[in-house]
Amino acid sequence: MKNNILIVDDIHPIFIEQAEALGYTCNYQPDITPAEALSIISQYTGLLIRSKFQVDKTTLDTATNLRFICRAGAGMDNIDEDYAIKKGIHLLNAPEGNSDAVGEHAIGMLLALMNNFNRADAEIRAGEWKREANRGFELKGKTVGIIGYGHMGRSFARKLSGFEVNVIAYDKYRTGFSDHYAREVSMEEIVKHSDVLSLHIPLTPETKGMVDDEYLFHFKKPIFLLNTARGKVVKTQAVLNAIKQGKILGAGLDVLEVEKFPVLGEQPWFSDLKQNGKILLTPHVAGWTFDSYRKLSEVLAQKLAALKLLP
Repeated sequence: MKNNILIVDDIHPIFIEQAEALGYTCNYQPDITPAEALSIISQYTGLLIRSKFQVDKTTLDTATNLRFICRAGAGMDNIDEDYAIKKGIHLLNAPEGNSDAVGEHAIGMLLALMNNFNRADAEIRAGEWKREANRGFELKGKTVGIIGYGHMGRSFARKLSGFEVNVIAYDKYRTGFSDHYAREVSMEEIVKHSDVLSLHIPLTPETKGMVDDEYLFHFKKPIFLLNTARGKVVKTQAVLNAIKQGKILGAGLDVLEVEKFPVLGEQPWFSDLKQNGKILLTPHVAGWTFDSYRKLSEVLAQKLAALKLLP
């Protein structure tokens, strides 16, 4: 078969509609196992994935007719990018499709942390009325440090613009990106001035475990920490340690080093994590809204059309 796409995860049907309008044939198999996909991948021109499918060297060597991979999301860490590019395979992702969702989710986590929403709600339901214990912090006048100023970091900065905060941003791979929403600074300035630290960086060998005990030790002020990027960027035990030391006032974690049960429950730090009232957890859904579900597919279809691989 030629000009066909194997879809191995759940996507909005708008992608299939638009891809088929371009001339592709789509085989929608959201429940297919990796082994089953590997057994037929050589028959396909394109592959569409989300998170569950790892495209490693074995997969790429087996996919002898593959010309492009669509990732319905922002990160590309489940694809061996260098090897795929070496084999001439086009890689498409869709950070434009869920950046608003991530920005809004980060704002929600931050406000909940700063105002003790979860704890206060639980106490009232338990028959306790504790006003002083739930006194919160205002965002106005605070300095928010953003690490990574791509689509996600910029979206978060844009959502913050009405809160009258000072937004500073560091990105190792970008320069000259200061705009109306954030001012470009060095990592030293992030560490020195931040009241809030929000992570918006991809998972790479360089960023894996970046936020550890030593990294957090250097912050000059107690911070609120947000991670809506990738779990393995942050060492969970280091966050727990920093909370005990008063260096972290609260942490909003949409992603963790290990995700999904039962494996998550087996981690040595999980018991402390789930009992810690200063940590707000969500199950890797910052970029996964009803709205972004459609927008991710629309963006991928538009980028596939722009490739102009078909005559």
